[in-house]
Amino acid sequence: MTTIAVYFEDEKINTLSMDGELLLVVLSSVAQQEVENISANTKKGIAMKMSRGEMVGFARALGYNYDTETKTISINEEEAKIVRFIFDEYVKGNGARVIGHKLEDMGALTAYGCKHWQETTIIGIIRNEKYKGDLVQGKTFTVDPISHRRLENQGEVNKYVVKDHHEPIVSEEVWNKAQEILEKRSPSHSNPLVDPQQRTKFSRKYTFSCMLQCGFCQSTLTRRTRNHQTKYKQVVWHCVAATKGGKKKCPQCKAIPETVIEDAFVESFNLITDRHKEVLEEFWERIEETLHSKEVDAAAQKIKTDLAFLEKKNKRLLDMRLESKIDMNTYLAKDDELKKEIAKKRVELSKLQDTEKTEKEVRRHIDAMREYLKDAQPLKKFDCQVFESIVEKVFIGGYDENGNADPLKITFVYKTGFTDDKDGRDFKHSRRHIGGPKPKKLSQEADNEALEKLQLNDGDACGDCGSANSAELEKGRKSPCLSHFCGISLSEERGRCRFFF
Repeated sequence: MTTIAVYFEDEKINTLSMDGELLLVVLSSVAQQEVENISANTKKGIAMKMSRGEMVGFARALGYNYDTETKTISINEEEAKIVRFIFDEYVKGNGARVIGHKLEDMGALTAYGCKHWQETTIIGIIRNEKYKGDLVQGKTFTVDPISHRRLENQGEVNKYVVKDHHEPIVSEEVWNKAQEILEKRSPSHSNPLVDPQQRTKFSRKYTFSCMLQCGFCQSTLTRRTRNHQTKYKQVVWHCVAATKGGKKKCPQCKAIPETVIEDAFVESFNLITDRHKEVLEEFWERIEETLHSKEVDAAAQKIKTDLAFLEKKNKRLLDMRLESKIDMNTYLAKDDELKKEIAKKRVELSKLQDTEKTEKEVRRHIDAMREYLKDAQPLKKFDCQVFESIVEKVFIGGYDENGNADPLKITFVYKTGFTDDKDGRDFKHSRRHIGGPKPKKLSQEADNEALEKLQLNDGDACGDCGSANSAELEKGRKSPCLSHFCGISLSEERGRCRFFF
């Protein structure tokens, strides 16, 4: 095997000689150390600038212009309109994909002049704290100067936050509301309090995304489109367990049209604003009676006092050991006993603080809903902003009083804890019969003969068109409207023509 030598002319190093190899190793180590020193000094300089509130570098942000001389940013009004539109739509309940499509229809351009809006671009704008006037630096850090690999800063190095650094584009309230919605729509892998089997991740591309929960298996509902390439296109929501695992995973569930849920909410909301305010007020008063904020606060203060006493006692124990007033075994035994008691008190304090936080959140929801319903007007059509502001979740399907499965039962759970049940059958929209042969046209004589045989009363007339319907209605069944033979059926409870569904 042939050996090839490398000769460095400036340093006069030959890799084949023992001295040359040793010298090469030494010089390489010195060079690497020099690089690391330069990197460390550079990092210190950048950190000092950040600590003084200076802006170090600027990544292009839609809505802002950067002045390289003064190193300040100012609002670009034309782009700021797009940013405000994004935040307004997101707070209303629209997802990133829906907002992106709207921006494309408007002809809006991204910060880099692109006509197509990615979902990640929208989410990046919503996460950016610059739009509320703050500046956060040190979001990422370089691992080492050799690989130049950058990672997200999760506490490895310092972050620098400057409040009210520049003029905001959106208010802090709007930005915080957007972050609250974004947090609900984010993965929960890092949250130890959330069961990984019941993930709360959802994209919220639509208003009902991850707001609907199956009343049988507790899974979320997924959005599906039927007959999307025909004029009979229909949007429905179906249990994700049955969708992915088959009917055997959730045999009682059924797909429910989106319009049914929307109309059910409109009726539920209108009933609350119209006749049930007194009932709700009594319900809220009963909830407030169960809250014990003062007692919880007093108990928390007592535990804090006990913790301060125990920590002081533990410090005194350490002083006694240092002064050799007690032996090591006695110190370790007493120290272990005090630490266990301190840990127990801290757990109790944490539970009380969680309870206090929950009660404050309930009170806030009650006050907000009271204020909202005080002057609220009945809805004429579904409003996604109203829905998202007062509804916690919706259960689709469940069991009636007799324990029978009802796949079209709709239960709205409001943020105050109030629940309202609706029957989805009352809100099924009419649609034309898709499958099967079209009904044959009958002559006027055959039509009259059929009506005479049925011996119909005035109460059997169709509520919409006034045409007579089959006497089978008295038996609780629906039958086609005989005068038109158009596949319309009569709804006894609503008194109007409805297509077969």
